[in-house]
Amino acid sequence: MEYNFLPDTDVKVSKICLGTMTWGRQNNEADAHAQMDFALDQGVNFFDTAELYPIPPRKDEQGDTECFIGKWFKKNRNRDQVILASKIAGPAAFTEHIRTDKVFSKASIDSAVLKSLRRLQTDYIDLYQIHWPERNTNYFGKRGHKYPKGEVWEENFEEVLDALNAHVKAGNIRHVGLSNETPWGLMRYLEAQNENRPKMRTIQNPYSLLNRTFETGNSEVCHRENVGLLAYSPLAFGVLSGKYRLGNRPKDGRITLFPNYNRYSNTQCNQAVDMYYDLATSNEMTLTQLALAFVNDRPFVTSNIIGATSLSQLEENINTVNIRLSKEILAKIDSIQELVPNPAP
Repeated sequence: MEYNFLPDTDVKVSKICLGTMTWGRQNNEADAHAQMDFALDQGVNFFDTAELYPIPPRKDEQGDTECFIGKWFKKNRNRDQVILASKIAGPAAFTEHIRTDKVFSKASIDSAVLKSLRRLQTDYIDLYQIHWPERNTNYFGKRGHKYPKGEVWEENFEEVLDALNAHVKAGNIRHVGLSNETPWGLMRYLEAQNENRPKMRTIQNPYSLLNRTFETGNSEVCHRENVGLLAYSPLAFGVLSGKYRLGNRPKDGRITLFPNYNRYSNTQCNQAVDMYYDLATSNEMTLTQLALAFVNDRPFVTSNIIGATSLSQLEENINTVNIRLSKEILAKIDSIQELVPNPAP
């Protein structure tokens, strides 16, 4: 396994991060514990979760994923072996069962942190993240965005950092980060930091062969301000495993089970997937190996968040850390990107 430091910290995280959002919907508690056992044994020391999980969210299951992790910590007494990340959910119709507060107020942050700590059966979270912005902006795969003329949003970046800093001082969280954030939002948080407000160390945004929009704007901020990308959906809901090619719909596949999750299922995505599949097989790789090795290769990626519903998938995903793509393959990937640019932003 390879490791990187969370930027400007002494916290070392594995280049592969274990994503957990299926635990509680597609995976039961025993599955989750088996995945954590296997991942840790392979050198993966970085786990990412959220108060919202499992996904798709439902009131009756909210927080189950964190509970699974907490029971695993209690059983194994190995909290010190894991760098743990979690998130506070933002305002949306599908989060109204979590809280009615539509802003990241001190009260909502306090409540979210303490509830996550209880579910996780730990007294600290290593990286606590804002899951998505509360303001009206572009995230979750929108290709464009319209801002109503004259719209006003009252900025609260400093207040959010102050609320988070109270938990840093209390020892509840060690570091903070963002998710699904724009370059403007990331810069405003960075400008708001000072000796009494923590720096946003990471940004967890989508990044894959089908969505390289992070390279415009956010990647420069990360490069110049020393912020690390935690890349999510590197396999595009499993589309970049190739299992949905040619109209296939495997019984237990995520898109089969939840067809509304169609962000990576348009005609352009199918076209690009076929081209990447041909490139992978012509170089004696699986499409999964090509897709994850590409993300692992990016200099702005601190950790690549992989998710799996079976141990065989998990093993293949973790082992991609050992694959190095040649300059020729990387050039061909860029050529495909030029032909079918970011088909699933």
